[in-house]
Amino acid sequence: MAGRHFNVAAGGYPKSRSPIFLFTVSILALSFFYFIFSSFSSTSNPTHTFPVTHSLNSKVDCSFVVSLEKFLTSSSVRQGSTSLRDDTVDRVSEEDVKKLDDSIWKTENRRLYEDTFYPSAASPLKVYVYEMPSKFTYDLLWLFRNTYKETSNLTSNGSPVHRLIEQHSIDYWLWADLIAPESERLLKNVVRVHKQEEADVFYIPFFTTISFFLLEKQQCKALYREALKWVTEQPAWNRSEGRDHILPVHHPWSFKSVRRLMKKAIWLLPDMDSTGNWYKPGQVYLEKDLILPYVPNVELCDSKCLSESWSKRTTLLFFRGRLKRNAGGKIRAKLVEELRSSEGVVIEEGTAGEGGKTAAQIGMRKSVFCLSPAGDTPSSARLFDAIVSGCIPVIVSDELELPFEGILNYRKIALFVSSSDALESGWLINFLRSISSSQIRDLQMNLAKYSRHFLYSHPAQPLGPEDLSWRMIAGKLVNIKLHTQRSQRVVKGSRSVCTCDCRHPNSTTSGPSS
Repeated sequence: MAGRHFNVAAGGYPKSRSPIFLFTVSILALSFFYFIFSSFSSTSNPTHTFPVTHSLNSKVDCSFVVSLEKFLTSSSVRQGSTSLRDDTVDRVSEEDVKKLDDSIWKTENRRLYEDTFYPSAASPLKVYVYEMPSKFTYDLLWLFRNTYKETSNLTSNGSPVHRLIEQHSIDYWLWADLIAPESERLLKNVVRVHKQEEADVFYIPFFTTISFFLLEKQQCKALYREALKWVTEQPAWNRSEGRDHILPVHHPWSFKSVRRLMKKAIWLLPDMDSTGNWYKPGQVYLEKDLILPYVPNVELCDSKCLSESWSKRTTLLFFRGRLKRNAGGKIRAKLVEELRSSEGVVIEEGTAGEGGKTAAQIGMRKSVFCLSPAGDTPSSARLFDAIVSGCIPVIVSDELELPFEGILNYRKIALFVSSSDALESGWLINFLRSISSSQIRDLQMNLAKYSRHFLYSHPAQPLGPEDLSWRMIAGKLVNIKLHTQRSQRVVKGSRSVCTCDCRHPNSTTSGPSS
């Protein structure tokens, strides 16, 4: 018989294997079976680990009501508590404007030769905050604080007034951070200066949304006129005609009666309606103004929440909101008619009140996709509710402009669908069902990373919406200085007209992110 033979008499038994060798073989065998079992388990019961979302400690407030209460009762930011006074003036003369212009030229000339990065965004943005009379600032904040608990006022379309103010409270979040003691601030790319000649831009701390909703109509219009007069009499305004001034008008109704007289300022907006219902032609455009997100109406679904809710997202598409809207928002009723009977779709009528907040939060956390159609304007607050809920937004708004799009890529967190495609029978549901599980996972992972960019807070956090706002404004500086200095030497009434008005209509292409 061929093969190896052992002579028993000669002690031909093979020698015993080393214990170390046997132990190693056993470990390898166990590892092999464990790998097979783990692979089978992960296939049958997949687990999803989301990136850790930016954690906020207990000292950080994301609630407007909670933060405002602390702000108004805090000694460090109480009115007039700053030890270094600003040089805001009550009246202006031509001599004041000339003096300021000379001082600014000297400051800019020095920075040009001493700062390698000037005037790029690498340098901290220097913001001068006007010390406006309290009737434009603190009095309005106190008015909100003293009425929101007892008031259940509704707008003409049924939305709770105080909740609308919260959604558009970007003016509070930016101002509260700017005037906080420097030792308490976390943002390093923007600093407050107390001399106008040192400023890159000027912030107007007027709460236009609170005044619109909580004051009587004639009282509000009178206050608007007073604010207009106060601001336009400042030397810095007259020097630049407002080009380097920041005006928060985040609700499309706010400051509407007089804002045309401040159209050269940088407007902080929720979107850019091109229908003419809210903004007249030539008043708003991307190169001049800035889109800021609404304040979310729901709580953040953090990485733990996202992991736990993964298996519970059994609804394909969710929408909760007002179904009948004006202007571009009329598409909502048409979408409801198209989608209501579709399997896996939940559509609910509701507003932004407390009950609506809870219902929206539960619905979004149970859904893979969240419908975000146009409202009365191209934008909608539920887009940002969906983002912080980990629900992939399906945006049906052909003329929508988005916050911080010079920094963020929304195609990595949302799906964009044209109105014509969305209204085609069966198209939208078939499109959503065609999105692969890997694409869904990628979008949800990116949502987890992006959520921090839409959470207003005090103190303002790095990479939060306040931070990105100042980064975007810093990117406009060279253009602001160009048009300011050019306007000072061009002959008035000449044909040398220059505008950066972006009039090309926005268009949406349907399809998954790439």
